Amino acid sequence: MRPVRLTARSRLTLLHTALVLTTGMLLSSFTYLLTRRSLTARTVVVRYTETGTGDPLPPPDPSELARQVRDDTLAALVRQGWIALAAVALLAGLLGWLVAGRVLRPIRTISATARRLSAENLSDRMPVSPARDELAALAETVNDMLDRIQRGVAERDRALESQRLFTANAAHELRTPLTTMRTAIDVTLDGAPSREELLAMAEDVRDAVDRSRRTLDGLFALAHSQAGTGESRPVDLAAVTAGALAAAALSAQGLTAHRDLRPAPMRGDPVLLERMTANLIGNAVRHNRPGGRITVSTGRTADGGFLRVVNTGRIVPTERVDRLLHPFVRGDCGPSPSDGGAGLGLSIVRAVVLAHHGEITATANPDGGLDVLVRFEEGRPRTAAGSAR
Repeated sequence: MRPVRLTARSRLTLLHTALVLTTGMLLSSFTYLLTRRSLTARTVVVRYTETGTGDPLPPPDPSELARQVRDDTLAALVRQGWIALAAVALLAGLLGWLVAGRVLRPIRTISATARRLSAENLSDRMPVSPARDELAALAETVNDMLDRIQRGVAERDRALESQRLFTANAAHELRTPLTTMRTAIDVTLDGAPSREELLAMAEDVRDAVDRSRRTLDGLFALAHSQAGTGESRPVDLAAVTAGALAAAALSAQGLTAHRDLRPAPMRGDPVLLERMTANLIGNAVRHNRPGGRITVSTGRTADGGFLRVVNTGRIVPTERVDRLLHPFVRGDCGPSPSDGGAGLGLSIVRAVVLAHHGEITATANPDGGLDVLVRFEEGRPRTAAGSAR
């Protein structure tokens, strides 16, 4: 036989009834003992009524008379007590059933709402009682948990969509040079190519190989940046930026550099930070105009260090600025090559900033070019990249 499983409402009803019965029995027992004790000290008054014969009645036994009165009184008390206790128990069971149902109603509502939820529908929330009791706290806790789950599912969907887009763009970037090489080879070898044609084909193949190498190097750097920081050491952003500016050879590019490199000490991965500054300055050089300028500044605020790179160049629509921080998006905000870059420079910068628990903001200048500001907060760098703020 299967064991009988009582519902929570039935258990609460039985518990309530048992408590009332136990309290009633204790109260009846105390009443019985107190009544019995009080009857031992009572005075019994006997009234005689003369009969018509005039014969005197025999004198009663006082002790026997007192015992009989006590026994009759206690027996009546016990009978009436059991009747009252049975009535109270029935009433307690009925009231316990109604009260238990009222108390458990919010839990039934929470259960019904939870059954309606699914991975595709997380919008429903538990009703919160105006009374600030334990059930209201439970409903708020469940709602907070559902909010976190919904945010997690949304972030997962965004991550999956971003991963699908990244995979498609990476496949396109790697397939394009292969298509270029195959076309150059097929066209050149269709017939009897001359030495000049073979040299031209070799030049096209070399350019395609170089492009594939740049794309693979960028993908490797992006993966390394997204994996988080390695050894954290003291680093001065001013010194790192000065080295990147020297390596950029701005004078040879016909660009004017304005520097305001104040000390900006922080802790981080020197290799990643060097890659970040090199990409920022390289991006500012690559997308500048002839005779343009670059303004680079570093320093510290109350929250931590910062690096700011401002460059002239083509006008970038405001609504497209955020896209520049995504992989395979170039200066024209499209996936097609326009400047020989792999479209991974700013996405690598973003990954490095996130790995160091910082934030990056990019703003389009009204006269053209970008204003990129990187801020690092005090504290230890994170071990994995998160999302930009």
